[in-house]
Amino acid sequence: MHDFLASIPSNAEGCAACAPLDDFLVISASGADALTFLHGQLTQDVTGLPADAARLAGYCTAKGRLLATLLMWRAAPGAGDEAPQLYALLRQDLSQALLKRLSMFVLRAKAKLAATALHACGVRAADDAQLAALEAAAGPLPRQTWERAELPSGTWIAAPSAAGERRWWWIASDAQLAGASALAGALTRTDADAWRAADLAAGIPWIGAATQDLFIPQTVNLELIQGVSFTKGCYPGQEVVARSHYRGTVKRRMAYGRVEAGAQEGALANVDVYDAAQPDEPVGRVIDAARHAGSVSALFEIALAALPGDLRLGAADGPRIAVAPLPYSIQPE
Repeated sequence: MHDFLASIPSNAEGCAACAPLDDFLVISASGADALTFLHGQLTQDVTGLPADAARLAGYCTAKGRLLATLLMWRAAPGAGDEAPQLYALLRQDLSQALLKRLSMFVLRAKAKLAATALHACGVRAADDAQLAALEAAAGPLPRQTWERAELPSGTWIAAPSAAGERRWWWIASDAQLAGASALAGALTRTDADAWRAADLAAGIPWIGAATQDLFIPQTVNLELIQGVSFTKGCYPGQEVVARSHYRGTVKRRMAYGRVEAGAQEGALANVDVYDAAQPDEPVGRVIDAARHAGSVSALFEIALAALPGDLRLGAADGPRIAVAPLPYSIQPE
């Protein structure tokens, strides 16, 4: 952890919460062909990405199954073709395999993908007073979801929220953190589980190593949160993704719930979900989960016909999953 992040006090009252996201990594794409190369690899319209925004994207197999989800944004203009053109935030546990796989397809394109030394944090302001103190130290922060601002302290991206609080991904270099001492007084350090739980409640599907090659973008609601372009042209898996979209055949979606007492210890990603009324086989699978404040929050892929159901984690008689609404609709209109 950088010295600045370690200097942020814990349990400071009245301050915005800052969680170092150590299980995430920021990668860069540089070179004259970096944007067009990634445009042909990801579900997002990379070349049409607004300069002042960020977007989610997926990277799929030829069968349309996700190998990763990424948060991506344009780099600030740099000197020369070798300067970064794009940055992306993704899960640390799949980053090296993803970089290796993408690099295999670069061929003669002038594009280079690499891990960066940038730090990623999640910042949450619960009320206007916390927001005012944060902006007094950092500068004007983006207010609209997916909006991005480049400030002296780093890149700030407005994140979706289900609870009405304001949230940002904050990406900063060592030099930017070293120059951000004024921010320390406006922040209190929290662990990443609180941020992860808020991501889950907002319906953000982070694919990790345990859930690679299992889901198509629609079954994790990626197109519902602007993570898929259906007009950009080809990319690996595009035919499968487009067919499901235009034929209206998406019968499985990602839902959100809280698990009652008794959830098993350890990682929950890829654990089966059952309906107690239909105990013979699972009806879904956990995509991501977080333990926070004595409870477990989870996003899980499931047949729409099984909702709401008497859903259980891990077995038909396992802990009950209390389904709660996402901030966007998953039911067909």
